[in-house]
Amino acid sequence: MPGAVEAAGAGAAGSTDVGRLVAPTRTFLATSAVAVAPRLLNLLLVSGSRVGRIVEVEAYRGTEDPASHAFGGPTPRNATMFGPAGHLYVYFTYGMHWCANVVCGPPGVAEAVLVRALAPVAGLEEMWEARAAARRERDLCSGPAKLCQALGIDRAYDGLDLLSPSSPVRLLDDGTPPPRRPSVGPRIGISRAVEARWRWWVTNSASVSVGGR
Repeated sequence: MPGAVEAAGAGAAGSTDVGRLVAPTRTFLATSAVAVAPRLLNLLLVSGSRVGRIVEVEAYRGTEDPASHAFGGPTPRNATMFGPAGHLYVYFTYGMHWCANVVCGPPGVAEAVLVRALAPVAGLEEMWEARAAARRERDLCSGPAKLCQALGIDRAYDGLDLLSPSSPVRLLDDGTPPPRRPSVGPRIGISRAVEARWRWWVTNSASVSVGGR
């Protein structure tokens, strides 16, 4: 039902008990980013008390994908992408923004899913403090740089295991399934492999990035 996930997230704000939630398995993530990406929709990205529901993602296929940071092989910047699935790859872009990715596939393959947008679920007061420029709740995490700012994610978190209970940033499942028929389209903000329709989003979610609606 359009908008149902958004409404559920808003109703849960400030009351989500992440201690009772479970992380997806590493096996769930250890396959192609194109297969994993749409399955990440409606999972939760948790940073301390701040929680957002994933509503938009993009897949990047490592050395097979000219738009991927890993296309030219391993570097100090992209090293996390070549590691095990389930880790957080954080990179700096445009000289001012951080972006967060979920590493996929087996070690050495370097596939990842960029988390493009979240629907705020809990910890909104902290998100507002971190995103003073935001004017509406829907704008707190409506873009890859915005969500990192809202959740306090930066390069210090690169390489974290999102599936570990002790990690400061976690990927969790509260039982909300991914949409059966998510919207799909080309990736945004790239100049190569622009024809690949490797971006998925929750249809009618108000928190999808402005350029992705």
